[in-house]
Amino acid sequence: MVTTPAPVLVTGATGTQGGAVARALADAGVPVRALVRDPGAPRAKAVAAAGAELVRADLADPDSLVPAVRGVRAVFSVQMPPMSEAGVDFAGELAQATHLIEAAREAGVPQFVQSSTSGVGDHTRAPGWAEGRWAAMEEYFTTKQTILERVRAAGFPRWTVVKPAYFMENLPALVPHGPSGGLATVLKPDTELALVAPADIGAAVARAVQDPDRFHQVELELAGDRLTVRQVAAVLSQVWGVPVEAPVMDLEQALAAGMPSWGAGHEWNNAVVQPAHPEDARALGIPVTSFADWARERLGWDRCSLPEPRRQQPRPRRLPLRDGRLPRPAPAGPVPPGPPEPARR
Repeated sequence: MVTTPAPVLVTGATGTQGGAVARALADAGVPVRALVRDPGAPRAKAVAAAGAELVRADLADPDSLVPAVRGVRAVFSVQMPPMSEAGVDFAGELAQATHLIEAAREAGVPQFVQSSTSGVGDHTRAPGWAEGRWAAMEEYFTTKQTILERVRAAGFPRWTVVKPAYFMENLPALVPHGPSGGLATVLKPDTELALVAPADIGAAVARAVQDPDRFHQVELELAGDRLTVRQVAAVLSQVWGVPVEAPVMDLEQALAAGMPSWGAGHEWNNAVVQPAHPEDARALGIPVTSFADWARERLGWDRCSLPEPRRQQPRPRRLPLRDGRLPRPAPAGPVPPGPPEPARR
């Protein structure tokens, strides 16, 4: 008698991170149970069409998570903090993660994989942190750190943390007027960025699910490339066939040049280098994507009128709201990625 393998519960499956995880698991032959709030939504239907089982639940509703976690072999956890005109509700983000951790623990789920942000845990060593230079980011990082501590203390037989760096998808939005307009950013030309493609997040989680013993207690700083902003511009120049400049700009100049408001948060990146390195993933047998390969595949002249970036994790800056939402300052995501639903969960 053939038995169906237990599925993996994927949160954020209609977003960037969860979607990448769902695709990577499906490609590996692992059944996916996708947590969605509205199974009738177009994105949810697309996930189902790709072969996933849909389960209606809400991370803010603990009772709804009980059937969602029942019988799964693993959980992939990623949160989107509630946002409103008042700002980002980090307490809500922590509650979402806590509800899922507790539901999975009560159900005896054998493996838990948490998505976080590159640099969480090292953030207090940032220059000026003790003096209050980054006070606006304290709640952001404290929330992420508390979630990790709860995962570690939950008693799961196997657990893994993936800490994505800056989402590659966010970079084209810093070229608001197309290639010939150059970069519009407060990032300095010599600032080094750790970069990640969302597909690599999916690959890392799929590898962890397939080899839970090897990945037990691994906290993976995930990046596919490390480039300075000047090198990023050089790659874009090669892909687009025209020079892309990486000028030095202050905040006022960058905003006037068309930088999205979330780009103000990149002052953090000028001061703090994310610890993620491609070699860390490769050492675990995880294939990663260079920015040049990603750009050749994803960018072209028809994409030069660039959309809003996909968001990884929202930054804790009180930036102007647009359409009732806090703009994503590129985290994974981010930078602080929070990638980063900044690059949509």
